[in-house]
Amino acid sequence: MTSLENTLSKRSRNQALLEKFTNEYNFILAKTASEKNKVLLLRHAVFLQELNYEMHEDQTKNYETDEYDNTSIHCLIEHKKSGLPAGCMRLVIPSSDPASKLYKLPVEIQGKKKLNHSTLHPSVMSKTQLCEVSRLAISRHFRPRQQAKNQLDVIFDEYNFSTEETETFPLIAIGLFLCTYSLVGLSGKRHVFAMMEPRLPRLLSLSGFHFTQVSDVIEYHGSRHAYYIDHIKAEKEMHEELMPLYLYIRRALEPQLKELLARKDSSSIA
Repeated sequence: MTSLENTLSKRSRNQALLEKFTNEYNFILAKTASEKNKVLLLRHAVFLQELNYEMHEDQTKNYETDEYDNTSIHCLIEHKKSGLPAGCMRLVIPSSDPASKLYKLPVEIQGKKKLNHSTLHPSVMSKTQLCEVSRLAISRHFRPRQQAKNQLDVIFDEYNFSTEETETFPLIAIGLFLCTYSLVGLSGKRHVFAMMEPRLPRLLSLSGFHFTQVSDVIEYHGSRHAYYIDHIKAEKEMHEELMPLYLYIRRALEPQLKELLARKDSSSIA
């Protein structure tokens, strides 16, 4: 087999896997209290029960939550056949009110003086163009099996994945990022910040998303850095093979975002 044939064969396998991923999962914005509760419950299971992070929790409901959750847009990837939440992530949009405690992005508060880039700093950018992606959590059901049980096991019966189903597990992280990345564009934002361990930006770079490190080490549930990416530039650099998945997710989320914003407008009027 020639080099060209190898390349074409690999590309075909990749496209088949991406199509399999879209067929087996739902891409959801948390529009209802029930959907949002699934996100908070999953975050609690991952961050507090598994990783033992010292984070704020609602102990009566086993939710991990903070003050940004009420104004953030929450993404959820759900496995269709089992009904299990595979992963979640959120897009934080800062308040436009300088008097609000949500006026600054979480990375500005956690990073404080650690943000050291000469030009890529939230304080010098248009507030209407700013956002932050955070709270990436992937359920243990969609990672190598662990013996310890958590709160999700009380709600969902154990589900045994077939070998074929586990083939899509590595796509969940990039799928979550594509969900929030789609929302950045649909929300009219451009400047995206995130606070991550170095391995996640390296993983995303393989898909064509090249983040710029904009801070020294930040000690926040381990050693992390603040990163920045320009939505317009990132869209141009995205790997061509990912474009069908990105467009599929964007089309799936666009009507959901309109519904979510309509619900918020209706709520504010009421």
